Amino acid sequence: MSGFAQDDEHHSHGRSGGRRQRFFGHGELRLVILDRLRRNSSHGYEIIKEIENLTQGNYIPSPGVIYPTLELLQEQQLITITDEDGGRKKIAITMMGQQWLERNREQLAQIHERIRMRCVGYELRKNPQMKRAIDNLKAVLDLKVNREETNAAQLKKIIGIIDRAAFEISQLD
Repeated sequence: MSGFAQDDEHHSHGRSGGRRQRFFGHGELRLVILDRLRRNSSHGYEIIKEIENLTQGNYIPSPGVIYPTLELLQEQQLITITDEDGGRKKIAITMMGQQWLERNREQLAQIHERIRMRCVGYELRKNPQMKRAIDNLKAVLDLKVNREETNAAQLKKIIGIIDRAAFEISQLD
């Protein structure tokens, strides 16, 4: 279905600046929204704020992403959208939505783990020296692995160096 592409917004309005990066893969934003609605019914702007909080401000979905995704979820009968006094729309998960969420529980857990890890990465890169060191490692790897001829023995050495560095870091007190 072509409509699914709209819920996979890859604009990052958070702190990272620079290059845009896909925060959610295909269909993942739908799961996150349904998970938010499982706790209690909500409004569109509240869902935006909850996703911003979930990602520690590293991803803020735009209304142009959230509202088409909500319309899609309503078309699929996974949520209901009802008018309230004051023109606001109340959004609630349906029984069908809860069942769909339950069937995709494992994928949702993976999404939450990836968000957690990504937020840790964002925190690490706040330190200028850490950011420089990480960027340096990426640049050297890109040069050695992607731009030069690298044979299997060299690749094995590179992997060993990275694994040893990771082990040493894990042993720090």
